[in-house]
Amino acid sequence: MSGDAPTIDTLLNVSASLRGRRWVLRAADDAETGRIARENRIDDLLARLLAVRGVSADEAAAFLEPRLRDHFPDPSSFQDMDLAASRIWDAVEAKRSITVFADYDVDGATSAAQLILWLRSQGIEAGHYVPDRIEEGYGPNLDAFKRLHAEGTDLVITVDCGAAAHETLNAAAEMGLDVIVIDHHLMDEDFPKALALVNPNRPDDSSGCGHMAAAGVTFILLAALNREGRRRGRFEAGEEPDILAWSDLAALGTICDVVPLTGINRALVATGLKVMSRWQSPGLAALADIAGVEGVATPYHAGFLLGPRINAGGRVGQADLGTRLLTRNEPDELKTIAGHLDRFNAERKAIEADVLDGALAQLEGQAQGRSVLIAAEDGWHPGVIGVVAGRIKEKYAKPAIIIGIDRQASPPIAKGSGRSVPGVNLGGAIVAAREAGLLLAGGGHEMAAGLSADPDRLTELSAFLDDYLSGELARAEAARQFELDALLTIPAATLELCDRLAALAPYGQGMPEPRFALAGVRVSYAKRVGSDHVRATLSSPDGAKLQAIAFRCADEPLGEALLSASSSKWHVAGRLSINSWQGRNSVQLQIEDMASADD
Repeated sequence: MSGDAPTIDTLLNVSASLRGRRWVLRAADDAETGRIARENRIDDLLARLLAVRGVSADEAAAFLEPRLRDHFPDPSSFQDMDLAASRIWDAVEAKRSITVFADYDVDGATSAAQLILWLRSQGIEAGHYVPDRIEEGYGPNLDAFKRLHAEGTDLVITVDCGAAAHETLNAAAEMGLDVIVIDHHLMDEDFPKALALVNPNRPDDSSGCGHMAAAGVTFILLAALNREGRRRGRFEAGEEPDILAWSDLAALGTICDVVPLTGINRALVATGLKVMSRWQSPGLAALADIAGVEGVATPYHAGFLLGPRINAGGRVGQADLGTRLLTRNEPDELKTIAGHLDRFNAERKAIEADVLDGALAQLEGQAQGRSVLIAAEDGWHPGVIGVVAGRIKEKYAKPAIIIGIDRQASPPIAKGSGRSVPGVNLGGAIVAAREAGLLLAGGGHEMAAGLSADPDRLTELSAFLDDYLSGELARAEAARQFELDALLTIPAATLELCDRLAALAPYGQGMPEPRFALAGVRVSYAKRVGSDHVRATLSSPDGAKLQAIAFRCADEPLGEALLSASSSKWHVAGRLSINSWQGRNSVQLQIEDMASADD
């Protein structure tokens, strides 16, 4: 794609909405929009939505019908991919003992499951190992590798981790344990020892696929393994594995790791969701059943219903449950695992709510003058602090760090997870704090970071980060804007429009859902639902009505404005969706922002 289009002047004169943002209409080149519409026989609105997302007329056909064959990279373009495929086949042919070592999140579980299922198709029942988030932390650790080696593992294949595990992988080489790394995280030029290290983000890689999740990289590995198998004549007497059957797992990991849904990622998700919709994966079918998912699978199902349950095992439960769910076949066992994950997800929500309440209580009255919001407490669960940091960041539109303190450790230690806002490099600030001697460890990237610190130095750390980020936050706040795709009237918000918008799916990171503004509407009805959501009815001067909902905002200015249900007129902005209830479909607006139309 040619890149995002610029934005134009303030829309509807909204310079400071209820969420403090300036509304802007994304600009599109009229000539290119017309060309997209003519050459692809689509209406002007869809053509405009493509144009403002940087899709040219020449790219539109492939974008609207994303096919793997049009975007699939040559596996050989990945550094060490052919070497990894060859070494894995050597292990298969020698019937060596293989263990897949995975990260504890959805990307790790789906990567591990793909590889385990492929190996099973070749007669190898690989083991798996997923480290405990609290006891072992992220990535390969020496104790785990020693245990695997003692138990007879000949080859460890790490997925979604390992590229930066220098000490552990170097020690594995010394003990005679072979390791192959399949990863996607950023790494430097100091490579750990491994039989092969596949990572599109290694400095010497030329694949151009650094935007892929580990699940996507693993899917490319399966293609490389099939190609190597053909070269060795391994499929002459048997059927070649159909890797498309596992594209649902690759799509799930890609969606949940929030990587840009462009190019190969978009094609992989589009293909994988079609496969997922058949619900032929026993594990996904069991999880979908308990989560109430049925019919055509969507990014929402993957990202908000299935993914969080798989993640819950690594956050508050048993770390390897997700991998087990996706690689087992016995119905009763799968039902049991899915039930455990569902309960762990409920437990995770409860723990998350407690930590969020505690953090909000600490930050009340402090947020206004801070550059970065930091809340810390003894015993806060490390499995939820990152999620809570994201919630705090969304509420206050400022970087947030949530820290859990372990007083039982010797010495006591504070571990934190942070999330940032566009334009504020939180990872860079954490690195600077580490270099200043304020942290035991820490790092990350612009939008997210993690840290470990002495609990007694948190006040000093907070002051340092406040000062360090003040300039960046001021510039980011001055540039804050809410990008909208078009003005819409209530009568135009129809089921037919939603069906047309579905032609642009899948939506996700890098391919945002269309956002529309409604001008001068009234809130004719509003009611608080759930813990902090608001359901409403919007009315236009001609009497047309549109159902709407605003999530997690009842106690914020946006929710309070809706609930006041006064006679005032409002400009309202958000995304259209289809609400299904008792077999009937209707359109609703998911409200994301509002501004007074009386000013």
